[in-house]
Amino acid sequence: MRIITIALSAAAVLCLSATSAEAGSRTEHRENRQEARIAHGVASGELTRPEARRLQRGQQRVDLAQAVARADGVVTRNERQRLENMQDRESARIASEKHDAQHRRY
Repeated sequence: MRIITIALSAAAVLCLSATSAEAGSRTEHRENRQEARIAHGVASGELTRPEARRLQRGQQRVDLAQAVARADGVVTRNERQRLENMQDRESARIASEKHDAQHRRY
């Protein structure tokens, strides 16, 4: 009976660690996509350089919050939700800045 309990506990720990690793991977993938959107906006003229700098600072804030969340080794559900909300806001800012009336002059 004790062996089964230990085995189930070990399986639960592995599932939790796999889930948190997967969540981190999704977050990093999303960050990479958003940084690519910023770079594309600059290259296409949709973003001015000051807009791009502001958006990149926003991404840096998300990176910092993610590092703080990971500092203790566990990203809790609340921390994950907070990071997701931060990414949502940054994504909306990118879209808004790319589609406003300002365009970089060549």
